[in-house]
Amino acid sequence: MGNKHTSLDDILAEDMHHWYNKFMRESPSGLITLFELKSILGLQGMNEDASSYVDQVFFTFDMDGDGYIDFVEYIAAVSLMLKGEINQKLKWYFKLFDQDGNGKIDKDELETIFTAIQDITRNRDIVPEEVVALIFEKIDVNGEGELTLEEFIEGAKEHPDIMDMLNKLMDLTPVLIIIVEGRQKQIKAS
Repeated sequence: MGNKHTSLDDILAEDMHHWYNKFMRESPSGLITLFELKSILGLQGMNEDASSYVDQVFFTFDMDGDGYIDFVEYIAAVSLMLKGEINQKLKWYFKLFDQDGNGKIDKDELETIFTAIQDITRNRDIVPEEVVALIFEKIDVNGEGELTLEEFIEGAKEHPDIMDMLNKLMDLTPVLIIIVEGRQKQIKAS
């Protein structure tokens, strides 16, 4: 049990110096490329949807758009996922879901992302098609087949069952555990 992390708060509770050391051990240049992120997470050879999702996560975290995640962006991303306010998280989810960047999310975008997340986390407790159907049934009140950022945030906040499903689907604990504990195993193996 000793070293197992049980929650995102436990993971972030490690001091900033510790996070910085981990980041710099993995990426001595102080920058992580998309390829390095996939390598860190052990995600080479994944299917196209999962690969596309990781690309989307990377570009969402790469706040200045320079093609790298630096330490500040890394900590900002981890901190958002661990401690961010619900509005911040929902905005980040929306940006991640909006794959074509048109300011709206549709059923295909959501299904693709949810399926890709499951390929990465190996958590198949929730069927993506059912979640998407429920989200659009409850939130897309106009029946347009698309959700704006405002509709998405308000709808998710008004429906606790949808918030609960989003939190379960978007739980990055398994990924952060790989980063925290996987690196330690890689270093010990070296």
